[in-house]
Amino acid sequence: MAGRVSRRVVAAVTALGLAIGLGACAPQPERIDIGVDQVDGALPADLTEQMQSLTETAMTSIGASGAIVSVSVPWSGEWVAGLGTSGPGGPEVDPSMTFKSANVTRAMTCDLLYALVKKGTVGLDDTVGDWLDSYPGQAGITLGDLCDSTSGLAGYLGRVFPRVIAAPERVWNPRELVAYGIAQRATAAPGAEFRDSDTGYVLLGLVLERAGGESLSDLYNEYVFEPLGMSSSAYPAGAGGGDRLKGAYIANGKDRKPDCSAPIDVTEVTSSVGAASGGVVSTVGDLSTYVRALAVGARSYDADTRYADPRPANSEQPAWFTADGGTYQAGSLVGQFGSLPGYMVAAFADRTTGMSVVVVLNESRASSNAVRVLAWQLAALASKAPAADGRTAPEMGLPWTAESLAPELARYATCGG
Repeated sequence: MAGRVSRRVVAAVTALGLAIGLGACAPQPERIDIGVDQVDGALPADLTEQMQSLTETAMTSIGASGAIVSVSVPWSGEWVAGLGTSGPGGPEVDPSMTFKSANVTRAMTCDLLYALVKKGTVGLDDTVGDWLDSYPGQAGITLGDLCDSTSGLAGYLGRVFPRVIAAPERVWNPRELVAYGIAQRATAAPGAEFRDSDTGYVLLGLVLERAGGESLSDLYNEYVFEPLGMSSSAYPAGAGGGDRLKGAYIANGKDRKPDCSAPIDVTEVTSSVGAASGGVVSTVGDLSTYVRALAVGARSYDADTRYADPRPANSEQPAWFTADGGTYQAGSLVGQFGSLPGYMVAAFADRTTGMSVVVVLNESRASSNAVRVLAWQLAALASKAPAADGRTAPEMGLPWTAESLAPELARYATCGG
């Protein structure tokens, strides 16, 4: 491992465009040091071979043709790879391909909330009724509840999913998505417990647009993308641009079982169906920068209180798996995971070291827990990576191993494994 050097992970934002006809000079790039001293080099080959094997096992188990992985270990090196093909029989996956970031968007939406709280525009205890008149039945739900997913609002995606598959290019109005969610019986009283709610994040997005006086796209640019130099990330109404990783959904065959031989191409499903819950389009490079900044609290609006009241993520999961602040916490990791038609995505980072793992699989029929388990398996391996020359590996322990999670991944298999 000789010859590796270290580099400070820095996100830069560069002013776009020229001041035409105004005689003004473009501003110098603003730089945010997210405080992670990353070794500039590859992770050891034997370690990346294990990581690739785990990723390919997960791909096979859920019927994904492709995957993109980014693992960054500050004291050891990095592994960024595209595996498989972009759709059955398609081109090889390029690690720079864009995709819908699914539930990672939720953490970003909460970023906007905390940014506007710091600015004094809103408060966590403000209610929906303080900002929107059109939701009297939800008027008492706080913005903090919406961010923490303790609003008790039922989800909408299951209700609209058949229409999404039938008309993938349809652009959805976020108010329509909220209407599908609030038309159902509440899952819990506001503030009582964590219950995953896409409706809650879409409603939070509507509030933040009203309070911030800007579109969500502009708010994400101002508070999330530009400060971190996430130049490949956007919040489009359509399917998004760039060289896109093709996404698929495996429907049932005549025997009413998943027909893994005939995945449906759902790449053209618009990001609007995710809205503030899942609509951001990004790359693994951008999401790696993002989740590291989130974990180590690099932004001026990052607050420790965001994770001060963790709730059990699932009654069937260990006590160390919790949710708060639009994220999940697992041991020393913080991040998000989930799916939107065509993709399942996980992004986690260590709050002390900045070690990060980002994974996207291009299939969404299986439980998105599959990509969570894979990300945690990769994190377990990464946490034990040897130190590069001149560096020291930290004392870091996660409450699981790659091997201990294998049976759980097998439970989520839809296409064998």
